[in-house]
Amino acid sequence: MDSKDRLIRAFKSPKLFLRGLNRAYHRRGGLRSENTAGIDVFDEDWDTLVVLDACRYDMFEEMNHIEGELTARESKGSSTSEWLRTNVDGRDLRDTVYVTANPQLERNRENWDVDFHEVINVWLDEGWDEDTGTVLADTMTETAITAHEQFPQKRIVVHYMQPHYPFVSSDTEFDKEHLASIESGEDEATGENVWAQKFTGELDQTRSELWDVYTANLEYVLKHVEDLLTEILGKTVITSDHGNYVGEHASPIPIREYGHPRGLYEEPVTRIPWLEVVQGERRQIRTGVTNEISKEIDTDRVTERLKDLGYRG
Repeated sequence: MDSKDRLIRAFKSPKLFLRGLNRAYHRRGGLRSENTAGIDVFDEDWDTLVVLDACRYDMFEEMNHIEGELTARESKGSSTSEWLRTNVDGRDLRDTVYVTANPQLERNRENWDVDFHEVINVWLDEGWDEDTGTVLADTMTETAITAHEQFPQKRIVVHYMQPHYPFVSSDTEFDKEHLASIESGEDEATGENVWAQKFTGELDQTRSELWDVYTANLEYVLKHVEDLLTEILGKTVITSDHGNYVGEHASPIPIREYGHPRGLYEEPVTRIPWLEVVQGERRQIRTGVTNEISKEIDTDRVTERLKDLGYRG
């Protein structure tokens, strides 16, 4: 979505207009484009980085049963595209293999200068699950284990899509009919994802109901992360690219926020988990030439996948 379309939407919806004012405040009127208090994840010490998309610190602290040293960190961004840009743009990451369920890197390839040793786009073809409109966690775990076996002397980033919706797993009393519609990433009537619908008042479910399916998605993915840890040894850090508002008041204009809008740098979207797990010997990481094969990826395919995952534009 271009700037003109965003302005049109904002003026049609007072809450979107107020969100824009809050964004201008957090970005200091355009003087900054990231959360300057956020950490640079590639400067940190790890062999494997597990990224749980849209995972808040507080929900992780509540749901996690994986043993390790847990601390809270701050993300550089409140969305995946911000987090990626501020961590990878201008970096030589030829010691790293990026295994991802999220298409945002490919969406922005022409704008970012980064060299990974290899990028494995699990979302592109056979890794995509048409029934749920996302990449399932077991698919990500299997692909990451294979990547580690293929590149034993590289750092591995494993970017799971969950707990970011679509809500793959739910044992709650959430309206099943509506859940089925939002699992495809959008509501047919409005073209908006579940968080956007709640933000604009088009969704009747309570914050508690949304929180239940959101945390169920985290519980689901954590089981598969545990499987990953049994197969990939060394030092693993489990973290997130950003969090998610679930009805908290934004600032300075105190509107209730939902989702993870770009440019809002507050605790619900920037406070992320940092769980360090050390098992077995550390890997001997070596930098080599890039192993990426440049190939054209259909932009329509990227847009289609992002739409299923709830990104409007």
